[in-house]
Amino acid sequence: MATFKNLTPHTIKLNDGREFAPSGEVARVSSKKSSYNADGIADTVWGEVVGLPPAEDGVYIIVSGLVASRTDRKDVVSPDTGSKECVRDEKNPGIIISVPGFVRNSN
Repeated sequence: MATFKNLTPHTIKLNDGREFAPSGEVARVSSKKSSYNADGIADTVWGEVVGLPPAEDGVYIIVSGLVASRTDRKDVVSPDTGSKECVRDEKNPGIIISVPGFVRNSN
């Protein structure tokens, strides 16, 4: 079975009961933002992924969907929060309790 390293600040829970605690490291995408215009809107230019360690054999890196979308590494995965199989909080459906698995960028 593969090893997972969680580079998000949240514990990731799968529907099968597995949990992945934060590693203490966080991968992010650098960004630059313009000033807010008169309507209160700023433009964001996304940059490079920062905080992503080198690939290791047999280790998958869990990151946010944004970080995963900015790399083509096959060892980088993100929680499948778009799945209909997500378990959601009954009182607040906007909160995801667990996901069925992970997805990765296939570009």
